[in-house]
Amino acid sequence: MALEQQEIRQGVVRLQMQGAMTVYDAVALKEGLLLAVRNHQRTELDLSQVDDLDTAGIQLLMMTKQEARRLGHDLHIVAHSNIVVQLFEFLNLAGFFGDPLVIPATGN
Repeated sequence: MALEQQEIRQGVVRLQMQGAMTVYDAVALKEGLLLAVRNHQRTELDLSQVDDLDTAGIQLLMMTKQEARRLGHDLHIVAHSNIVVQLFEFLNLAGFFGDPLVIPATGN
């Protein structure tokens, strides 16, 4: 799992995740996600390149969303991969995160 961070403007950061968000990656990702949420008023997550997601990854996303709310900060998922959409729909989580389910277009 790779986590790239890009400052959009002051107080706003975008994190792009690539690869897996599973139990094997959760500990490594937790610190980076929490630091971003704590240090920025708005954090945008781009999950369009996530190719594997399990319940540990879902729990990590939910914990990060709750931490942002606790701090009065915003966390928005701005792009979703197919696997993320499938799991969000299966677990009925779209309402919890409150973001439109955005799937990147693929060229044919």
